[in-house]
Amino acid sequence: MSVEAVIFDIGNVLIEWQPERYYDRVIGEDRRRAMFREVDLHGMNDLVDQGHHFTDTIYNWAENYPDWRDEIRMWHDKWIELAAPEIPHSVRLQRALRTKGVPVFALTNFGVQNFDYATTVYPFLNEFDKQYVSGRMQTVKPHVPIYEMVEADCGLPPEALLFTDDRIDNIETARARGWQTHHFTGPQGWAERLVKEGLLAPEEAV
Repeated sequence: MSVEAVIFDIGNVLIEWQPERYYDRVIGEDRRRAMFREVDLHGMNDLVDQGHHFTDTIYNWAENYPDWRDEIRMWHDKWIELAAPEIPHSVRLQRALRTKGVPVFALTNFGVQNFDYATTVYPFLNEFDKQYVSGRMQTVKPHVPIYEMVEADCGLPPEALLFTDDRIDNIETARARGWQTHHFTGPQGWAERLVKEGLLAPEEAV
């Protein structure tokens, strides 16, 4: 079936998301490794993605680890430096699709407050036809309910959706539901897939 809408993940597809890289730069790799061994920072972030309040969750988490309090609070206070930079080629592909009249959606594990903040820094986050943000939906990828909610809201059959994500577990759930999928490992491969599907001409996918 031909593609009727294209769905982008955001982290590591449109915006680089490498928190460890930020901490390596700020506190050094050895201290970062020690902190990540002692503190489940990604588990903390998962709560935010599920809809828990961005500030309250991180600040409360920090109080549980006095030795790392200041460093944990950086996850909040310096968050936009963790979620950087944008991936320019991917942004161009998003905009090229919309210029062609192809509906473009976001499906992302992202908190409510930090997504709203990100839209003030990255204008392209406001340019989707639909935003499916896990914190708002209170369910996350790769669990089935978030995909069901996308299908119900957009009204398109699963096989008409083309979804790209950097995480294979997120891709596998979508594929099992009948979505067309692309495992994102870089924007060039994604560009080639969009050309192959006839959604963009080669000169539009650069």
